[in-house]
Amino acid sequence: MALKYDTSDFRNGLKIELDNAPYVMTYFQFVKPGKGTAFTRTKLKNMLTGSVIERTFRTGEKVEAAEVEDQPMEYLYDDGEFYHFMNTETFDQVQILGSVIADEARLLTENLKVTVLFYKGRAVSVTLPPFIQSEVVYTEPGQKGNTATGATKAAELACGATIQVPLFVNQGETLKVDTRTGEYVSRVKN
Repeated sequence: MALKYDTSDFRNGLKIELDNAPYVMTYFQFVKPGKGTAFTRTKLKNMLTGSVIERTFRTGEKVEAAEVEDQPMEYLYDDGEFYHFMNTETFDQVQILGSVIADEARLLTENLKVTVLFYKGRAVSVTLPPFIQSEVVYTEPGQKGNTATGATKAAELACGATIQVPLFVNQGETLKVDTRTGEYVSRVKN
């Protein structure tokens, strides 16, 4: 028998099954109108296609849990359409469509250890570690002493992402980046 969630169990990151497809909850809000029954408004991202839908659930309504499993894997490469990952214990390789993991893909670096989510045996999403390190491949030259203003400039990283960094950051430096927000954290001493 499949696990079911009540509306009181709703939270961001909850993985549920709707219309024979896996969804992850990205937003929820409990609403108690002046008249009528309470309900929960949600935004759900389809883990197969990446599309987002909005759904409203009456209080007490039950939804089925998605049949998902996490596996630690290592990022290998992308071929333009798919991103390829390898299980470091069994050496099995899987691929995930680039459009499904577009947000995470910009911060992937070769040999990065990630967690791949499987839905009924099919790889559907990637969870990055909280922080990555990547080298700055292009940015305007740094300005010494300009640290108090909080001003930023764009920096292109080796992983392909472009992020905002403080003015003192130079090309060739390695940076620590928060993968949850895509923001600069600090410089890494070599």
